[in-house]
Amino acid sequence: MKKINKPDWDEYFMKIAEVVKSRADCLRRQVGAVIVKDLHILTTGYNGTPHGIKNCTEGGCWRCLMRHQGKLKSGEKKEFCVCLHAEQNAIIQAAYLGVSTKGAILYSTANPCSTCTKMIINAGIVKVVCKKERHDEEGTGLLKKAGIKIIINK
Repeated sequence: MKKINKPDWDEYFMKIAEVVKSRADCLRRQVGAVIVKDLHILTTGYNGTPHGIKNCTEGGCWRCLMRHQGKLKSGEKKEFCVCLHAEQNAIIQAAYLGVSTKGAILYSTANPCSTCTKMIINAGIVKVVCKKERHDEEGTGLLKKAGIKIIINK
């Protein structure tokens, strides 16, 4: 019998997260996230503006536009950003749909920032599989302190 070469589960769901990130219209970076439980996808999320707000590419976020134009440096005026991160959107979508994330795994195309990490911890997610694309090491440290398994792929 012919053996079929297929990805393991982590590779499979990370490939789906890569497709999800293609929906992001952030001017700076595209990130995708997938929340999985018992090998079933619960929700997905990508970074961008909230529902009903113009997308970044349409001028919906003043901060993103200023960053894109080089008028703001990284980390400046974060309080003016109206965008949500992919991980936040995936967790919020679960709440919106009434789906529990307790015991779930989160796949993300970037390692989570400290704000997303706090949400991941309190959402009951037990494992994070991500790619390291951010300089924010706080999130990774918080996950470890909370006893959440983290796998970082390069």
